[in-house]
Amino acid sequence: MNYLLDTQLLIWAINEPSNLPNTIKSKIENTENNCFISIASFWEIAIKVSLKKLSLGMEMEDLFAITKESQFEVLNITTLDIIQVSKLPFHHHDPFDRLLISQALTNNLVIITRDKLFGHYGNPIDWV
Repeated sequence: MNYLLDTQLLIWAINEPSNLPNTIKSKIENTENNCFISIASFWEIAIKVSLKKLSLGMEMEDLFAITKESQFEVLNITTLDIIQVSKLPFHHHDPFDRLLISQALTNNLVIITRDKLFGHYGNPIDWV
């Protein structure tokens, strides 16, 4: 299965894995699954860290290194993702989440999230 982890899930997977249900940990750790992290999640984290709304307990460089070591694949933003964002209805108003939804749709990925609003877009989600 191909999964896209939302930003909060990335933070928990790296910093607070005890916050994750065992079923989600199993999916992330299963080497038969491909787990993607959107570059938009790193962008969102960087903004929140700079605004002092989030404390990572590490530098952004460390977050990238740990992500790479964890076998997560970084998903870059494409023009197709941006075009898809322009077509999304406004069930969700967070621009970062809208981009994740778009990327999941354009790349046929299941989003792992706790955000119930993601489900309004018809893309498969897990762990709401």
